[in-house]
Amino acid sequence: MGFGFNLFFIFILLPLSVILLLIWLFSKKKVFGKTLGAIWFGIIGLVVFSGTIQWLTAKTELDKEDYYGQYIIDRDFFKGKQANWQYDKYRFEIKQNDSLYFYVTDKERVLKTYKGTISTTEPYIYKSVRLIINMEQPTIHIIKSNPTTYRSAWSFYLVFYSDKFDNMYFKKGNWKPLND
Repeated sequence: MGFGFNLFFIFILLPLSVILLLIWLFSKKKVFGKTLGAIWFGIIGLVVFSGTIQWLTAKTELDKEDYYGQYIIDRDFFKGKQANWQYDKYRFEIKQNDSLYFYVTDKERVLKTYKGTISTTEPYIYKSVRLIINMEQPTIHIIKSNPTTYRSAWSFYLVFYSDKFDNMYFKKGNWKPLND
């Protein structure tokens, strides 16, 4: 908890609780016991609620192992023909041996593969590692530079800058044919 809560707890809540407890014990009136119970029930409820909200909205902290897997175009950002075409045209895979395979495809058929390796930064500032890509040259315009990783409470996605298409959004997932 924060500094303000600690001050409230020490200087207001504890003295008020002791006073109510003493009054309740000496007067034997139930209203003081119920008031004390309601106050503590409310405080405990707020602490549990606050902790739950903080847990639900905390950003995912990524390790190197979290980047391993297959990636496809995230069509949730931009819908339509262009996103569907990119989905059918580009995807990549990061394997356990830190190798990266970027595929140029015609739907399920792989036309060309660009190879590279990955590494990650140490999580000093962001509490989450960042992906670094080292591609064999020449490479495709999409993976000329490192992606930006955007994290949410439950997942993450990678954004690559392309000279031809601007930002391209990739998410983890297996490629499946689109129902046109």
